[in-house]
Amino acid sequence: MIKLMMMASMTLTLSIIMITLYLIINKKMNMERNKMTPFECGFDPKASSRLPFSTQFFLIGILFLIFDVEMVMILPMIISLKTSNMLTWILASYTIIMILIMGLYYEWKNGVIEWMN
Repeated sequence: MIKLMMMASMTLTLSIIMITLYLIINKKMNMERNKMTPFECGFDPKASSRLPFSTQFFLIGILFLIFDVEMVMILPMIISLKTSNMLTWILASYTIIMILIMGLYYEWKNGVIEWMN
């Protein structure tokens, strides 16, 4: 028990000494110039950070997100093909694929998929 107490007190003493040395040796200032400026890849910002972004790029991103969710829905259906009722499986697959095709057609007609406008 005495060895354990002695080891704990030595560890605590050594930790306090190291923290004190760190605070004495540390040359960093709390309010450094780089910490006070906005982060922009290490460069000083030259323009406003509130520039408008392309809605076309946003819509393409949403399109990819929708098709990622579609993959999450369809892949388990392929695995469950052996154990489920065939009529129910076909109706569910058909419904999901038709909703996706109608959405793709709607986006195509509205010009969301075209990169160059």
